[in-house]
Amino acid sequence: MVSATNVDATAVNTIRWLSAGDWTVVVPVYQRQYRWDIGACEQLLSDIRAVADLDDRQMHFIGSILSSTTAGEHPELVLIDGQQRITTLMLLVAALQHTVRDTDPGMAAELARVLVHPHDDGATKLRPHRAWADVFERVVLDRRDADDGTRDSRFDDNYAFFRSQISADEAPHIWRGLQKLEHVAITLRTGANAQQIFESLNSTGEPLRDHELIHNYVLMGLSHDEQREIESEYWLPIELSTSDAIGEFWRQYLIMTTGREVVVARGRGVYDTFRQVFPRLEIGDLRRHAAQWREYAEIYRVLLDPSTEPDAAISRHLGYIGTFGSAVYPLVLRAYRDWRHGAIEKTDLVRTLEHLQTLLLRRTVVGLSNDRLVARLCRAREDGENALVTAISRITPSDERIRAALKYSELPHPGYVLGRLAGVDGLTGLDVEHVFPPAPSDAWSGDGVRPWSEYSEDEQNSHRALAATLGNLTLLEEELSVRAFDASFPEKRALYGRSDVALNLELAQHEAWGTAAIAARSASLGQRFVEIWARPGATLIDDDGLTPILDAVHRRGWPRGWEREWDYVEYRGEHWEVPDVKYLFNRIFKRLWADARPAVVAYSGRHGGPVYTAQSWNGQWDRLDDDTWLYMGWDSSYMLTAVQGLLEEAGIASEVFVKYSYIGVAMNKVSGR
Repeated sequence: MVSATNVDATAVNTIRWLSAGDWTVVVPVYQRQYRWDIGACEQLLSDIRAVADLDDRQMHFIGSILSSTTAGEHPELVLIDGQQRITTLMLLVAALQHTVRDTDPGMAAELARVLVHPHDDGATKLRPHRAWADVFERVVLDRRDADDGTRDSRFDDNYAFFRSQISADEAPHIWRGLQKLEHVAITLRTGANAQQIFESLNSTGEPLRDHELIHNYVLMGLSHDEQREIESEYWLPIELSTSDAIGEFWRQYLIMTTGREVVVARGRGVYDTFRQVFPRLEIGDLRRHAAQWREYAEIYRVLLDPSTEPDAAISRHLGYIGTFGSAVYPLVLRAYRDWRHGAIEKTDLVRTLEHLQTLLLRRTVVGLSNDRLVARLCRAREDGENALVTAISRITPSDERIRAALKYSELPHPGYVLGRLAGVDGLTGLDVEHVFPPAPSDAWSGDGVRPWSEYSEDEQNSHRALAATLGNLTLLEEELSVRAFDASFPEKRALYGRSDVALNLELAQHEAWGTAAIAARSASLGQRFVEIWARPGATLIDDDGLTPILDAVHRRGWPRGWEREWDYVEYRGEHWEVPDVKYLFNRIFKRLWADARPAVVAYSGRHGGPVYTAQSWNGQWDRLDDDTWLYMGWDSSYMLTAVQGLLEEAGIASEVFVKYSYIGVAMNKVSGR
């Protein structure tokens, strides 16, 4: 066997590796600043709790740590890759050590061996970049005092999070989990090319996609026979049903399941959400869940190809839904499955599909986005059909807005709209026809008398502005459409009279064609439009500008513009001038401390904060009453999560909305969400 000459790689226990040796773990100057946020810390703590529950044979692998060593009187282990994980572990160990130092001196001493340099009890074993070393040591060695003021680093943020989550009673459990962490320690010798090895670890090959990570996560830890069973019985059928759309299938399945938007930009949002929904997958539960995944994948195949649905009416409406893409598939998946299982009637399913078409089409007509809508509709449906209808009505543009938009705006999805207006089932053999051509020749005429070349510039501009509107469009048989191309209206009129499409027989009654005729036809068809795509439910305010608090966008850290993200917040009918999440976090907790204190106590008790009976560490605090404090030192994503969770706890989340400012809208676009 030939061994490597420049690299040593050994699987080690992480805590024992950190405790052993008399070296200092050094973060070199060229490394980036410490970046882990509370979301990553929360996942790490969750993994540690999970492995602590398992038997002694089960360990948790945290990856590889790449380092080089320096010799001399004060040896150093220089971190090339892994500083984010090691730094975070040190902060967790520090929080644990400070929690138990007065109640369990033995455990505190073991933890101190991880943190403190063996030859200098005033220094930490990990030494970050010199620009942040003092801040790190102040946190880990608990040298902060009340005069430090507000927190000024990510070290403080994450330490405070761990401190808030770990009680003295849970400390032994967390310590057990920490001692079950393992990694591969890769140590470079003198002749090794550190940069090449670093790039090989981090950049070789294409990163795993969300559905591949889910696949690995599902199978990991199973026996070989169990893996073969799950692969053949469940996973391969899911892949067969969803094909190239498997990643989107998982995203939409999770939106349906959680009633929350699943963000895919800048990270592994689908995979991370999957792990939150399915934190433990023992083989019995896995079979049950996988059977459901397989069934939903089969339904997804029908949505992708509605012609495979035997029921003609449902097939037709699924095809109509597909006109608008997959934005509402999470809701359709659930409704279709309920119909398949007999939980709802066919008429209920068709009515839901009709309502969704109305919502999507009307919003498109007036230029509104259909993104980030379906999660709130999934939540509403869980409260019953009436709640769903109300939720759809609330975000469906009014008849007045639709009529105005149809007069002057380009008609979206013209084939679908004109086909339904004409009562034509399918567009086979039909073309979308512009009565007035978008680019007429000089000889074109609307009345057979005056050619286009003699129209004034204002007249020409007026015609062009209306060319793509509803009033100027129709459907025409292909053989007639070829002859009608660029023909003057008198010639087209004769062709329209020979058509079997009812819309064209009406057109054939016109003597001439111009802006007045287009406007009149837009008004007539606009009325039929709002009748076919009727706004469901009672007439409610058209409040598209308001976003339910549960659908507000999460942003880690404090991105530029956060102080002006919202114009205002609507809280149960009250108008609050609240521009940012930090202000909202404070106001919601104070308001519910007065109005619904049991909900605050219950939420904070389950989540280890953010309400405490004492200021247990230095940082940003606000007083709720003489004996209770609200910790204000979280990042924006954690604060928003806490607001959402508390409002759900109090049962009023559906009554709170945010209105994004132009800054907030810009932030949404930059975030890719």
